[in-house]
Amino acid sequence: MQRRSFLSAAAAAAILMQGHAMAAPAVVGQSAPGFTLTDTAGKPVRLADFKGKTVVLEWNNPGCPFVRKHYQGNMQSLQKEAAAQGVVWLAINSTETASGDYLSPAQLARWMQDKQAVPTATLMDEDGVVGKAYGARVTPHMYIVNAQGVLVYAGGIDSIPSSRVDDIPKANPYIRQALGEIKAGKPLSVSTSQAYGCSVKYKS
Repeated sequence: MQRRSFLSAAAAAAILMQGHAMAAPAVVGQSAPGFTLTDTAGKPVRLADFKGKTVVLEWNNPGCPFVRKHYQGNMQSLQKEAAAQGVVWLAINSTETASGDYLSPAQLARWMQDKQAVPTATLMDEDGVVGKAYGARVTPHMYIVNAQGVLVYAGGIDSIPSSRVDDIPKANPYIRQALGEIKAGKPLSVSTSQAYGCSVKYKS
């Protein structure tokens, strides 16, 4: 049975996280749900802090083969390109603590460092509240929030749902394409796509 992609507005509004009520669920073309999460160094990071900038949200789980596929160079290249354009990149891990894939903040920070990843921040979402508010189903599930705080993209990192690295050059690179169009002031040619990867290991 397929997991529901989005929370109902009533359910999302009822969820509390770190003293913040989660707003309506994520829908492309509407305001992105606000959130505050702690990074791997223990510092709180708010989506609202980046108003006026494009923000990429990347759902991450180093135990997933699809994540490891893209962290053999592709994800790092995208992160560097985004940074060069002034884009904020937030990697979010919603893996619950009881999962075999769970990494502590220190372990996750070490993995990102070992991979020479350069997100703006790596955020912990062990309770899964933010992941569920966005409807993140898999890793990597990707989202883009524009400078006005509107969710403009939700879906896959690219068009070929495989864990093979040699498929990356053949795929339509949705995130790279979207960031280029945003930079050029153009409407996105693809605003939603099928996300693929490993199921997010949410807390039940």
